[in-house]
Amino acid sequence: MTGIFRRRDTATDTVSTVDEIVGVARVDGRTKDLIGYLQAGEIAVIDHEDLDRIAAEGLVRCQPAAVLNAAASSTGRYPNEGPLVLLEAGIPLIDELGPDLFGRVADGERVVVRGGRIAPADREDVRELAGTRQTTAGLRAIHLRSRTNMGGALNSFVENTVEFIDDNRDLLDDNLVLPEIGQDWHGRQVLIVVRGNDYLDDLQMLRQMGYVREMRPVLLAVDGGADALLELNMTPDVIIGDMDSVSEDALRCGAILVAHAYRDGRAPGSERLRRLGLDHELFTASGTSEDIAMLLAYELGADLLVAVGTHSSMVDFLDKGRSGMASTMLTRMKVGPVLVDAKGVSRLYQGRVRKRDLLLLVVAALFAMLVVVMISEPIRLLIKANWVLLTGVVSGAFP
Repeated sequence: MTGIFRRRDTATDTVSTVDEIVGVARVDGRTKDLIGYLQAGEIAVIDHEDLDRIAAEGLVRCQPAAVLNAAASSTGRYPNEGPLVLLEAGIPLIDELGPDLFGRVADGERVVVRGGRIAPADREDVRELAGTRQTTAGLRAIHLRSRTNMGGALNSFVENTVEFIDDNRDLLDDNLVLPEIGQDWHGRQVLIVVRGNDYLDDLQMLRQMGYVREMRPVLLAVDGGADALLELNMTPDVIIGDMDSVSEDALRCGAILVAHAYRDGRAPGSERLRRLGLDHELFTASGTSEDIAMLLAYELGADLLVAVGTHSSMVDFLDKGRSGMASTMLTRMKVGPVLVDAKGVSRLYQGRVRKRDLLLLVVAALFAMLVVVMISEPIRLLIKANWVLLTGVVSGAFP
């Protein structure tokens, strides 16, 4: 250990130096599950190839001391932003530690990280594992190389999209069986919240702009989008999806629950809801949960669909592990006339008050006050009387 500065966090038993990090490991093969219980100062142990931005932002909110990945956080298939999100937040990332990582490190035990090497802190009989300590420059080099392969990746993505269109034609069926939720949204706008890139910023921007207050849209959350709404003190009216990334608190907020059922009979969200004893409806259709959310709002007669955080680009879908976007393309073709995609609205406009404008505002206010004083006889007499009283007290003329 060569570092000069040392910091100890007694709550998590974490010791950090310039060259060494020691902390409690939290091990989980599903990053989204790990985020649910990872504590600040602990060391996240994951197996996540091509770490996506949403998962990385979730890890950043947990503030781990480091992230250890058995896989490559960026393989070079496409320029995924997740690893850079971690490094920009100051969280060390050690990659490609290999499949032995989960066998060598137990959940809850202390591990030591030295550069790109890790080992249990309290067991000397276990040899170190060597990985790659990622740097911003190294990741940017990987992304630069990946962009040269984007043409081939795009061709493959388009081919997969076309190939699976037939498997998703049920989404265009006019006889699509809707869940019985007792709602009629004719004449209403529906705000669809998906946990995608910038979803929190975009949702906050829509709220600040007064859209939610003025239009009072139906709040339709897709899985973890429900927690985003609750975080901003908005209660979802309907939660739809696989129910795998939404908290139990959100599921119990009083919203109508609709589990996504697939045509092969799978309904993972329904299984969880049954275990929790929560009433729910099924919506059987192919595609993604955000696809069926749009279709539900459209078929219930909504005048306008405003979507936040949706996935619509090749990178978005590769981040989610999908090799094509047939269902989303078909869904957007169907609902397109009433769909407004608000993804990225927070980047489009960010209100900033310049110091010069603020100074001019203050000067203008002072000038207005001065004009009022000059033209108002009662105010001038009041100021004069107070001035005489003040000078009298200071000079001793008045007790």
